Amino acid sequence: MTDKYLNRRSFCIVSHPDAGKTTLTEKLLLYGGAIHEAGTVKARKATRYATSDWMEIEKQRGISVTSSVMQFNYAGCRINLLDTPGHHDFSEDTYRVITAVDSALMVIDGAKGVETQTKKLMKICSDRRIPVVSFVNKLDRECRSPIELLDEIENVLGIRAAPWTWPIGSGKSFQGIYNLRTKEFFRFEHDAEEIVGIPTKGVEDPRWLDWVPEDIFAIFKEQVELIEGIYDPFDPKVFLHGSQTPVFFGSALNNFGVEVLLKCFCEVSPAPLARVALERIVEPSEDSFSGFIFKIQANMDAKHRDRIAFLRICSGEFQKGMSVYHPRLERQIRVNNTFQFMASKRVAVEEAVAGDIVGLYDTGDFKIGDTLTEKEKLSYLGIPNFAPELFRKVQLKSPLKSKQLRKGLQQLCEEGASQVFFPFNSNDIIIGVVGQLQFEVIQYRIENEYGAESKFETCSFRLARWVFPKDSGEVKKYEAALKELGSSYDTVLAKDNEGRYAILVSSEYALNKAKERYPDLRFADTSEIVSREEAA
Repeated sequence: MTDKYLNRRSFCIVSHPDAGKTTLTEKLLLYGGAIHEAGTVKARKATRYATSDWMEIEKQRGISVTSSVMQFNYAGCRINLLDTPGHHDFSEDTYRVITAVDSALMVIDGAKGVETQTKKLMKICSDRRIPVVSFVNKLDRECRSPIELLDEIENVLGIRAAPWTWPIGSGKSFQGIYNLRTKEFFRFEHDAEEIVGIPTKGVEDPRWLDWVPEDIFAIFKEQVELIEGIYDPFDPKVFLHGSQTPVFFGSALNNFGVEVLLKCFCEVSPAPLARVALERIVEPSEDSFSGFIFKIQANMDAKHRDRIAFLRICSGEFQKGMSVYHPRLERQIRVNNTFQFMASKRVAVEEAVAGDIVGLYDTGDFKIGDTLTEKEKLSYLGIPNFAPELFRKVQLKSPLKSKQLRKGLQQLCEEGASQVFFPFNSNDIIIGVVGQLQFEVIQYRIENEYGAESKFETCSFRLARWVFPKDSGEVKKYEAALKELGSSYDTVLAKDNEGRYAILVSSEYALNKAKERYPDLRFADTSEIVSREEAA
């Protein structure tokens, strides 16, 4: 058994758009010594962009459109940090990232409180019992009452709040934060490189009036005395169960409250946890290597047009050049080119252990959801691929670029950015996505990365479902039903990029009618169900 994994901390940062998630990521990297100057996601004319926003379109639009993986060391821990897109249109990428981490950091805008996307992401974490640490951001601006924010976390997100630090004022009257556990006062300073806590004797310490205006201190003291009787103290067991979140306050933009948060995160967040495979539960301490592919990214290096598969290691040790077993392909693969990351920048890695995330150079052997092992046939579960909700017909402006278009669509599909369907009743190419903004990103990437200029036209489809038999032994019934489906007037039979059967329909009513007419078929809204059926 190996214990090298015990200092690994793998977590993702999630939030509603514009809560300050990517800015906080930059500050964490700054404290970890991974970068020496924090970038920005806002200033389009800035010469220094956020490290995690490496795509050209991310720099142009000032938003994160894909998740980024970054590694750094801090306080004796090897941290694997994943920054995720906050925008709903790219939530599928975020959902897959959540499957690859052991904990999450939730960023909340102190003025806006809990927002729509935060609720959705928290639900995913809750369902998977992922421990969550909360950071209430933007205290340098006028914010809502901290007690009101904690109540909202508990009532809206359904998780108990345990305040770890407490703000003293906000906006123009923001004085700093108070560590409720160590009784230290951290005085607010704009862009301070190092903020040292001042030890106190608690809220009764007479020196407070030397540091903080009397009226602001009076409100702060009343709040601290009140919360001690309202909120449960931090309980590591309850936190690791995913039922309690320690809450921190600060200003990521001003680099304030971030180091206290990072120190706590290393202290309380879990080392790599056991993982569920179809065959059994896999412990991180096992000697035998195993892991799964949760993300594929093409064209990270524009000069070489390469493709990288991101591997989360679940057990054992991975070494460069080792031969691994690929259960889906049922063969051994030798892995020679392995990397660890700082967004798009990569560093060759010789070995990695459970909890680490490494990049594998991919020539087409890997797909999202693939399991790799040393020798055992395993299939890790829980990596979703959702049915699209929006559809467009792709029209190529130059027929000579057909090959480039198909290559681009195939690679973007394999990244999980979209689904492509090829209807049997026409030569159309239908692209399906979860969010509207994805169409713009896909169109931009196809043109700029693959040289195929195209236009996306509206079409009548509203829903897509993968189709497979309820009983895998009834092949003839399945084939007969598919043939009948192909000639139906209100459903369109198609194959997706993986060659799997799917139907495209214009309404929920048409889908329900198909379910009634073909009781021997199963209509799945995520391809994870398909994978489980195939694995079984």
